[in-house]
Formats: sequence, structure tokens, C-alpha cells
Amino acid sequence: MIADRMASIDASGIRKVFDLAAHMKDPVNLSIGQPDFDVPAAAKQAAIKAIQEGYNKYTQTQGIAELRTALMARLAQQGRLRGRDDDQIMITSGTSGGLLQAIMALVNPGDEVLIADPYFVMYKHFVNFIGGVPVYIDTYPDFALTAERVKAHLTPRAKMLIVNTPSNPTGAVIAEPELRAIAAVCNQHGLWVLTDEVYSMFCYDQPFHSIFPHVERGILLDGFSKSHAMTGWRVGYAVGPAAVIQEMIKLQQYSFVCAPSMAQYGALAALDVDMSATVAAYRRKRDMIYDGLRAYYELPQPGGAFYAFVRAPGFCGSAFVARAIERGLLIIPGNVFSERDTHFRISYAASDETIQRGIACLRDLARFA
Repeated sequence: MIADRMASIDASGIRKVFDLAAHMKDPVNLSIGQPDFDVPAAAKQAAIKAIQEGYNKYTQTQGIAELRTALMARLAQQGRLRGRDDDQIMITSGTSGGLLQAIMALVNPGDEVLIADPYFVMYKHFVNFIGGVPVYIDTYPDFALTAERVKAHLTPRAKMLIVNTPSNPTGAVIAEPELRAIAAVCNQHGLWVLTDEVYSMFCYDQPFHSIFPHVERGILLDGFSKSHAMTGWRVGYAVGPAAVIQEMIKLQQYSFVCAPSMAQYGALAALDVDMSATVAAYRRKRDMIYDGLRAYYELPQPGGAFYAFVRAPGFCGSAFVARAIERGLLIIPGNVFSERDTHFRISYAASDETIQRGIACLRDLARFA
């Protein structure tokens, strides 16, 4: 009854914990990567105004022109574009929508897609869904994606490398010299680079740098879910060569149709909101987690995003997470994001009180491990 392709996709381990939280009384929830701050007021007001003024119909498939123009100007200002006249932008239904469309537009069945392990859970499932072959680049124990590690996994069937910096689930940030080295390897071997930059705003110890300006074949993905807490609004964007973006627009015509109209107007207003105080708050939350746990657990200091990827005592992540859940602490087993089952992921996108309760619980669990 069910199509064979569905066998290559597992139910999301993150969503399982999300659903579990809905049935628990006062859990300590450090599981979901959903910002704990609210959508900026200016974005809300712009979306409400758009609804009231009748902007409730389909937009162009590629998104409203005002938002596309503003985003290209912002990316150029940030030094994240290649400066090529053939680059185009489209508004996607969340960054995940752009991710799916880019993989569908570029990857054939049997093509190999290189993915740093640990990885964002959707990467391998989207590749499997369209018949591609995920090739995992082991980055333990430092979670550093390097040019040498990429080079070691190249074969004649390699088609694409997915880059995610800052990273979900590890919080690792790739510095610009290494990005240039990785880009050189990809350019030499004709690889497409799909760069997921949805956490680009959350970079704590060094400026954010994109690999996109340095690659000959690339697609840049970003969005508003993490930077402006607009997870439910489903507004992302993709930038790349016109020939590829046009194919992605074609796919969007027959799938998502367009990103929500009123949400696009809200995103346009969100671009003008100063989010520096939010970034500073998350840097402080990062420090709370790292300083609170580093004497008890093995964990590299996260450089960005809002996650820590922690080695489990006893070296079985899923067993450790089961013990944590018994105590009302919700975290995600590392095997959701990895071919290993040795770690667990903490999301510090939570209130200070929740983080402190989580630290106390994890310290107790470490003492009895």
C-alpha cells in the first residue's frame, strides 16, 4: 500500500520528543531548536497590515519583488554573494523547502552527496528520498569540517557537498580560511556546494563567513525561522545561478506554490529590526551551558547556533537520553543526527530558568553515570 520510497525516511526523532513534551507536566525542555524569544513587533504589525489590506492571495512563485530585492542588497552588504550577474533569488517555504528543491533540482539517483557527520537530520532523508547516496564525513571529536576530510571522501560519483555553518546539532563554526580551502577542493572536482546558513546571525566568537562567494557551483540557503523566531511563518530564501533557481521555481509551482503572502511582508519588515541584543542573549546562554557542564561532560565549546553536542557518559547516547527523560529532562539522542550513538544534543533556545534546571539535572546524571 505504501510507496517504497517511504522506507528510506524515518519519523523525526526531534518531533517524537516534541510530541512527548506535550504530554508531560512541567518538563525541562532543552530539545527543540525553536527560539524562546517572540517574533519582532514590526514583523507582526507588517503581516497584520498586509492581511487587512488584502495581500492574502498567491504571490509570484519566486516571492514578492520587494523582499527579493531587499535580501539581495543585504547579502551583498554582508559579503555573502559571488558578484555574478547570473545569480538569482527566490523566496521558499522555509529554509527546508529550499533545501528539498535544491536537492531535487541537482541530484540524480545514484549521485553521492557529502554530508558532515553530525548533520541536520533532514539532509540524509532528502537525499535518500530522491535516490541519492549520502556519504558521511566523520568529524568527531572536534566536529570540524575540513578540506582534507572532504577530499578523503571524493569519488567519481560525488555531486554535492552540504555545508552547514554554524552547525545544527554541534554549534561548530567554520572559519573563513577553511571555507576557502573547502571551496578550492569543491571547485577542483566540480562539486556543487549547498550552504545552509540559517544560523548565520548566531556567531559568537568570530564574524560569520559564507562559502558561497568562493565556489563556482553553489546554492545559498537562509531564512527567518531562527534569526527572527518566525518558525511557523515559513519564509526562507535560496540564491544561486539562474539556471538552477529557475528549476527550483518550477518545482515550487507544483509543490509549495509560494511562501505565505502575509509572512513575506512580515519578513520584509523584520529585515530592519536590530537583533543584536538577541544574539548577545544567546551568547550568554551558550556560556551558561558550556561553563555549567564542561567539568562534567566532554563537549567542545559551541561557536554558534544554539546547540551543544555532548558526549554521553557510558558512550550510549540513546540510553543516556532515556534516563534523562525519566527525570523530566528532554534532550535529543545524538543518533538522530549521526551514524554514531555516543552523544546527545542540548538546545539552549530556552529561558535562563529552564537552562539552569537542565544543568542541575545533567550534573546529577553525570555523578551517577
